[in-house]
Amino acid sequence: MRKLALLITAFVVVFALSACGGTTDDGVTSIGISMPTTSSTRWISDGYTMKDLFEEEGYNVYLEYGQDDITTQVAQVENMITKGVDVLVIAAIDNSVWGTVLENAHEAGIIVIAYDRLILNTEYVDYYATFDNFGVGTLMGQGIVDALELDNNTDTFNLELFAGSPDDSNSAYFFNGAMSILDSYVNAGRLVIQSGQDNFTQVTTLRWDGTVAQSRMEDIITAAYSDGEVVDAVLAPYDGLSIGIISALRSNGYGLGAEDTPMAYVTGQDAEQASVQAIIDGYQGSTVFKDTRELAAVAVNMATAALAGEEVEINDTETYDNGVKVVPSYLLIPIFVDASNWEEALIDSGYWSLDDFDLGE
Repeated sequence: MRKLALLITAFVVVFALSACGGTTDDGVTSIGISMPTTSSTRWISDGYTMKDLFEEEGYNVYLEYGQDDITTQVAQVENMITKGVDVLVIAAIDNSVWGTVLENAHEAGIIVIAYDRLILNTEYVDYYATFDNFGVGTLMGQGIVDALELDNNTDTFNLELFAGSPDDSNSAYFFNGAMSILDSYVNAGRLVIQSGQDNFTQVTTLRWDGTVAQSRMEDIITAAYSDGEVVDAVLAPYDGLSIGIISALRSNGYGLGAEDTPMAYVTGQDAEQASVQAIIDGYQGSTVFKDTRELAAVAVNMATAALAGEEVEINDTETYDNGVKVVPSYLLIPIFVDASNWEEALIDSGYWSLDDFDLGE
C-alpha cells in the first residue's frame, strides 16, 4: 500500500511512460493489461500488481488505463494487438463493445482473459478471473439484515438502493446477490423503500461515479424524507459510491452527535482507504474486501499455464454465461469487513498498514 501511494503520486509520469509502451523483443512473450481507470485505487493496485508479477516471470508488459473512456480503452487494446502481445488481460469499461476487437485478437492467436468484469456477447474470451460476485452482494445484504437486527425485532426500517454501472455485468450480480437476502424483508414490509426506486434499472450509477451517487442520494432525501422519515440503511455496491452517499447523508443532518439523525448503515465494496477510515470513524457500516493481490496472481497463473499449453486452473464452468458461451472462470471468495474485523482482515493481511489510518486518541 505504501508503494501504491507512491504510484498514485507519480502517476502522471508513469502513465505517460506506460502509454508509450515499447517494441516487443523477439522471443520475449508480451502481455497486454487493460484497466478501466485510475480514479479508483483498486484498479491502480490491480494493474501494477499484475505488471510486477508478469515481469518477475520474464514477460514484457504493456499496462494501459482507459480513464473511463470506452473509445480510449478499445484503441489501447487494438494497439496492443498490433504490437503482437501474446495475452490480453482486460477489465472492461463497457463489457459489450469487444466483439470485433477480440475476434481480431483470436485470429492473431492471442489469449484473452476477462479480469473481474465479464466481457459479453463474444466467443473470444478464453478465461475469466474474478470473485464470487453474487456472493459479494449476499454479504452486503446480510450486513444490512444483521445491522438492523431484522431477525430479532418486528420493527420496520427505511432502505434505499444503489447499483453499479449498467454497462458492467458485475453490477447485476452484486445487486441480485444483495436482493436475494433483502427481498423477503421488502416483501414483508419490514424494509420500506420510500423513494419507490426498487428495481435495478432505476438505481444504477453510470461509471460507478461517486458524485452521481451523492447527487441522487441528495435528491432522494429531499423528495422522500421531508416528512420526518429517516434513512436507516443504504445498499451501496462500491466504496466510491458509499463515500458520496455518506456525504449526502451528513449534509442532511445524519451523523454521530447527540443532536444528529443517526447515521444510516451504508454498505460498500473494495476496502478503499477512505471507506476503511469511515468504518473506523463510525460513518460507514461495512465494506467487502476483495484481495486484488490474489486476483492478480490468478490472472498471471492463468496466462502462464495457457502460454505453456498446460491445464488452466478454473473452479467454475456454469455461472458466467456471456450470451455466447459460458466462460471458464476462477472465483475467489470475498470477505465481509466492518468495525469488528477490519484490522484482522486488512492489517494482518498486509493489504493496509495501521499507519494508513487515523485511529484517534
